[in-house]
Amino acid sequence: MSYIGRTPIVGNFVKLDTITTSATATYNLLNGGVSYYPQSANNCIVSLNGVIQSPTSAYTISGSTIVFSDALTSSDTIDFILVLGDVLNLGTPSDNTVSLAKLTATGTKDATTLLKGNNTFGLVTPNNISTDNAQLRFMAATTSTTTLTTQNVFYKTTWNQQLIDNFNEFDPTTNYRFTASEAGTYLFNCFCSFRLNSDQDIAFLAYYKNGSASSNTDVYKSIIGSADGECYMATAYKVTLAATDYIEIFAKWTSLGSSREFNNGAIGGEAIWTGWKIA
Repeated sequence: MSYIGRTPIVGNFVKLDTITTSATATYNLLNGGVSYYPQSANNCIVSLNGVIQSPTSAYTISGSTIVFSDALTSSDTIDFILVLGDVLNLGTPSDNTVSLAKLTATGTKDATTLLKGNNTFGLVTPNNISTDNAQLRFMAATTSTTTLTTQNVFYKTTWNQQLIDNFNEFDPTTNYRFTASEAGTYLFNCFCSFRLNSDQDIAFLAYYKNGSASSNTDVYKSIIGSADGECYMATAYKVTLAATDYIEIFAKWTSLGSSREFNNGAIGGEAIWTGWKIA
């Protein structure tokens, strides 16, 4: 007889080992020679002498044993005992049987992505860091000092150390700039130092987009507190870029007197520039 409805193709059905009957009502249940523990009589189908038995009245389950209501004899035959899985337990799904739609998390599951809640987290490696929607594009540093010879004039800074460049977007040799390979919203961070000579010096850092100073230019400033000292600055800049748009960093100072320096290595100057794609 054909199956009414959709034919089951996956299930945790277990056919237990053959049992030889004797003058007793209690028999051990084995699966591959190992004791098996059905959770109840109701999820077992037992055929005795060609007749399906009624659970709980014709037999009960106690641990890894089946107990018939009446003692059997050696002439009786237990045709089979089929266990239909554990009560309220799906068991272990077969390979490739659970779709993404059935998972509580959303996202893409592949060799480089983990699922967590409603977000995807990429696997962290030294050159690939991503959390939620933020993706590290590059990290650059500089060993070069940029001399600011004239006050109130922006000078392009040199970033000659490429520490991370996940998408081949940073140029550390010619233009010292980041060029977006895809459109999106980006967040740039820069930690740098200036060598200033007067307690009235003010240092500025500007992010230039496609060769023009951004509107954020004058936000990033720091006033030196002692003569001939080093000033540290930390900045952040959020901007929407199209593919091929590029970002550079410029610096200037405002005061009277001689030239000043961006990232003076002689007095321990440091500079790190990072860029993240956040949307």
